[in-house]
Amino acid sequence: MALPNLESIKIVIVGLGYVGLPLATRLSDHFDIVGFDVDVLRISQLQSGYDRTGECTKAEMDTADLTLTSDPAQIKDADVYIVTVPTPVDADNKPDLGAVLSASEVVGSRLKKNAIVVFESTVYPGVTETICGPALEQASGLISGKDFYLGYSPERINPGDKVHTVDKITKVVAGQTPKVAMFLMGLYGKLTNGNVFLAKDIKTAEAAKVIENAQRDINIAFVNEVSMIFSQMGIQTQDVLEAAGTKWNFLNFTPGLVGGHCIGVDPYYLAHAARELGHHPEVILAGRKINDDMATFLARQIDQQLQKTQLGTKPARLLVLGLTFKENVPDLRNSKAADLIAALKGLGHRVDIHDSLADRGEAKAFYGFELLESLDQAKKYDGVVGVVPHTPYLAFDAAEIARILKVGGVLADLKGMWRGLELPDEFARWEL
Repeated sequence: MALPNLESIKIVIVGLGYVGLPLATRLSDHFDIVGFDVDVLRISQLQSGYDRTGECTKAEMDTADLTLTSDPAQIKDADVYIVTVPTPVDADNKPDLGAVLSASEVVGSRLKKNAIVVFESTVYPGVTETICGPALEQASGLISGKDFYLGYSPERINPGDKVHTVDKITKVVAGQTPKVAMFLMGLYGKLTNGNVFLAKDIKTAEAAKVIENAQRDINIAFVNEVSMIFSQMGIQTQDVLEAAGTKWNFLNFTPGLVGGHCIGVDPYYLAHAARELGHHPEVILAGRKINDDMATFLARQIDQQLQKTQLGTKPARLLVLGLTFKENVPDLRNSKAADLIAALKGLGHRVDIHDSLADRGEAKAFYGFELLESLDQAKKYDGVVGVVPHTPYLAFDAAEIARILKVGGVLADLKGMWRGLELPDEFARWEL
């Protein structure tokens, strides 16, 4: 088994989204890096220094010493391939491994002997060795574990987080053999200054990743369920959490919509694996059901609050602030804000939408929504619904609220953005 010299390796990063691009730019400080993505427009934008995900600045892009390409011919003969493509679910919430298999085919057809293929995409335990490995074998004509080797290092990117960046976290690694595992420890150790955890094996590393997000999903589901209970009692959940949070070991989770391409997706991967083994995952799926139903619950609550006001007519004119799946990121994939808007429309309300970060073209393409170009277009609304706490919305003062909300209208604050804001009594307020 002859592995390449760590000091002179060529690495190809396959997939340049939230995960792959930061990884490529930071690894380029230490290695010869080629970044590959099938999206020609994405490559063109990155070559001009523009990252539409907001994860890398133009300065970071301009100083990164890496080759960017959408041409598969430029990724042949690499020593290491790191696959960071998305792993979504389909319409039935079953794992969609299409991108991973496609990447395996592209890499496999250009794989040389003794190369290492590392997967960072979130999968259920066993996918790397029993699905990706054979796909690589078929495309390359080589034998996994003999002619080339597999590795796994789960991604831990938190979109929009400028503190826990890929070079400042603990990186978990696992290899098909002990020698491969040690090689990957050295590789990722260059990135994280040695902050690497060696998992027992690839399946263990895959399992660790998938439960990280499943655990968060279940905890958020708990506070979402108690918020449903407290709403019937006339208790504000945010007030309860502030009080409970004074206990030293109380876990800090808040209610709300759970979307995106990680927490709202990964539990289904674990659930799928469990079902394949004949086990029905009750807790995991119960948490998913609560969180998936949250948009409908919130729409009904907002509708009830609107009917209580002196305006009290249908259809109400509503302004929804925020469409992306979380604060301070432009990503619209699997946004539960879209489900909330659909539910409000289903209850008979007219809804305008503004998002300070979302791309208007993507909003139209993904959901058929026309976004307001700016809040200067906003008129007086019967209700304003704060959904995503982007920084510009957090900066609203009472005058800005009064400018867009009718007297007697409802300010529905789903994330507690304006809890400390004093408003005149003529505005009705509701929050979780």
